[in-house]
Amino acid sequence: MKSEKSRIVVLGSTGSIGVNTLDVIERHPDRFEVFALTASTSVDSMLTQCARHQPAFAVMASEAHGLQLETQCRDAGLLTRVLWGAQAIEMVAGHEQADMVMAAIVGAAGLAPCLAAARTGKRLLLANKEALVVGGQLFMDTVAAGGATLLPIDSEHSAVFQSLPQDPKDWSSRIDKIILTASGGPFRTRDPLTLRDVTPEQACAHPNWVMGRKISVDSATMMNKALEVIEARFLFGVKPEQIQVVIHPQSVIHSMVQYVDNSVVAQLGTPDMRGPIAYGLSWPERITSGATPLNFANMAGLTFEEIGSEEHRRRFPGIDLAWATLKAPAGTTAVLNAANEMAVAAFLDRRIRYDQIHHVNLETLGAVVPQAPNSLDDLLSLDRLSRDIAEEVIVRMRG
Repeated sequence: MKSEKSRIVVLGSTGSIGVNTLDVIERHPDRFEVFALTASTSVDSMLTQCARHQPAFAVMASEAHGLQLETQCRDAGLLTRVLWGAQAIEMVAGHEQADMVMAAIVGAAGLAPCLAAARTGKRLLLANKEALVVGGQLFMDTVAAGGATLLPIDSEHSAVFQSLPQDPKDWSSRIDKIILTASGGPFRTRDPLTLRDVTPEQACAHPNWVMGRKISVDSATMMNKALEVIEARFLFGVKPEQIQVVIHPQSVIHSMVQYVDNSVVAQLGTPDMRGPIAYGLSWPERITSGATPLNFANMAGLTFEEIGSEEHRRRFPGIDLAWATLKAPAGTTAVLNAANEMAVAAFLDRRIRYDQIHHVNLETLGAVVPQAPNSLDDLLSLDRLSRDIAEEVIVRMRG
């Protein structure tokens, strides 16, 4: 007999989104229970989570880490069944006993389990922007065919969703544009000529948000915003030219919708991911999240900056790639995502300089001409090809 509580799969449970999701779940034991957890390599953190939340399944990415966790769970007397590998992650994402899937696996690796959840009609809470950037229309078609409910968890896209009319059929006739806000990251005012000297530690020191290393670097380069523009185009069905980005350093207004009458509806909150997570878990209701309420007495200094200034474009050259790839052949956004993942990893490993991330992306886009992908296999093949080309570019830059 199915539980009256919503059973939740957390993909990427040991990352920041996963940890915050478990925090919100734990605040509402009458509504939610953890069905499955997945992680890449963090065995000790996963063991702690299994002991605390007693999931039916825990899945590690590799056999070595899975066997290690299996031994530790058995020694601790836990009944959680431990699995490993990509197929096991897809299995729990699409499991018939699961109701919701929090998709928080970083990068293109999250695409396949997201598609599995979509095909089986789950409520899919999408914190993995790359699934849409890579999957594009194929991903949205799978959501529609499977009868899934897709809810955005990125703070910007959740803010847009909360600011839109309730009925999606009204969106196209009422929306003038979507305005995504960006903090500007740690280098918003830094001289662009000095960016070649940026270290991984500096790039990961975000002024407002606590995030993983990859997304922190993306925030510093503003490639995260480029990916969010692509995601918004597919999520909300708007034209690329209907999406605007403004820099809002305080990260209080998370994003806005401007309507055809030029009125603007915005969603505000403290920079705490538990807010959008709680909304996704409880939608269309609202529940307590644990986020700190806004103090309006401290909000006198909200500021905004145009992204189009010459200095900002030299500081954040990757932002324009969003609109360029959306206007290019289908699959080009997947090429951009693969190149950027490779470039950021190379920077974090100190194989290339910070200012070379953009050049890896540009050269890879110039070298790969995609055929329109019609299946997951097509997307994965395109992803592999793009990564191979990006690696060649990285090796050449180092030489």
